[in-house]
Amino acid sequence: MDQASPLWTPDVHADRRPRLLLRNKIASAVRAFFEARDFVPVETASLQVSPGNEAHLSAFATEAISTGGTRTPLYLHTSPEFACKKLLAAGERRIVSFGPVWRNRERGPLHHPEFTMLEWYRVEEPYEALMGDTAALIALAAGTAGTGRLSFRGREADPFAEPERLTVAEAFRRFADIDLLATVAPSGETDRDGLKAALTQAGLRTAEDDGWADLFSRVMVERVEPRLGFGRTTILYEYPVAEAALARPAPHDPRVAERFEVYACGVELANGFGELTDAAEQRRRFEAEMDEKARVYGERYPIDEDFLAALSIMPQAAGIALGFDRLVMLSVGAARIEDVIWSPVPETPR
Repeated sequence: MDQASPLWTPDVHADRRPRLLLRNKIASAVRAFFEARDFVPVETASLQVSPGNEAHLSAFATEAISTGGTRTPLYLHTSPEFACKKLLAAGERRIVSFGPVWRNRERGPLHHPEFTMLEWYRVEEPYEALMGDTAALIALAAGTAGTGRLSFRGREADPFAEPERLTVAEAFRRFADIDLLATVAPSGETDRDGLKAALTQAGLRTAEDDGWADLFSRVMVERVEPRLGFGRTTILYEYPVAEAALARPAPHDPRVAERFEVYACGVELANGFGELTDAAEQRRRFEAEMDEKARVYGERYPIDEDFLAALSIMPQAAGIALGFDRLVMLSVGAARIEDVIWSPVPETPR
């Protein structure tokens, strides 16, 4: 079988270069967008004592060696979130981070072990403001690329149309005929058996060792996400509190949280929160997430005590992370994330 030519081959690079130059143009437009809105650009350290405490996020581990030979475990961050929130505690009001992050166990058409994340925060502003930001950025990227549509593998969305807004409960009802919130108590506790019965009724597979979160994810992956963001973008909001480890509960319903995701062409682009600032509750959630990580993967990550201390004085804020490479992909019609990355990480054996 013929081997594909390396990316550094001149003719291969010549084919890739137009999309990469459009990536640069979109990045410049994004920076100007935030500068015009008085956001302070921040550069946070990539090495952190904790890479994040979500059960299904896997990090790259390393260690710092002191001049005396002491070895301290460190991780490449999966998001600049902890560092950004410390800056909010310190007094910053509007900040934006635009740079690389790393996630292990992730590779495919929409995933790459090193990718570019655009993350920004607004202090004492509602999380709905981030929805408006994201819609404006999607339109900006498409306009900068000179296109009137977002596209991915034959799916299309109008980047200039008003986004559809859909709660997670509405999506479960519409696409799977499941009453999701009937399996969530006002305390946030979840009913695994009730959700399993609902999946069985809906014709979805289940396993004996599935937890509530596993069942939730199966509906999302198989029935909900593939149907979002067609014709126009979709804002999916009000996730159950059990699926929003860093978000505060919604004031009108304690079963759901101020979390939303943005989809276009069936692709997730962004994940936003009304930020949780209760340090004790955040610790409880982190510990629960790490218990789940230990159950599934046999490992756990440390909790950043410095972050929890900062969280106790952090003001109310809203924050969001957007996958910049995916935004570029959809704006230029690329089929794979590597098509819009200047220097992809080499493939590793399966």
